[in-house]
Amino acid sequence: MTAIKEHRWRDVHDLSERDRALCGVAEKLSGTPTRMVPEDWAPLRALGLDDQGCLEVAHIVGIFNHLTRLADGLGLQLDAGTDTASTTGVALKRAE
Repeated sequence: MTAIKEHRWRDVHDLSERDRALCGVAEKLSGTPTRMVPEDWAPLRALGLDDQGCLEVAHIVGIFNHLTRLADGLGLQLDAGTDTASTTGVALKRAE
């Protein structure tokens, strides 16, 4: 996860083919969406994703981009518990 956050996902040798394909699409769709071409989707299609699957990937990437831009633009900060979980990797406990 750290490698993805630091844009070093290509250096992770044990990243699955699926995760590598998702990272490639997410990176380009996020950074240069107007340069997306059908060939950019080929790795996902080779893994069996159809038009619906590719659309779902695009929606997820788009939603995360939208939400992070809103949060960053509004200056939102993580609460203490979530911040600790994000830095330590220890999951938050569900409220009962």
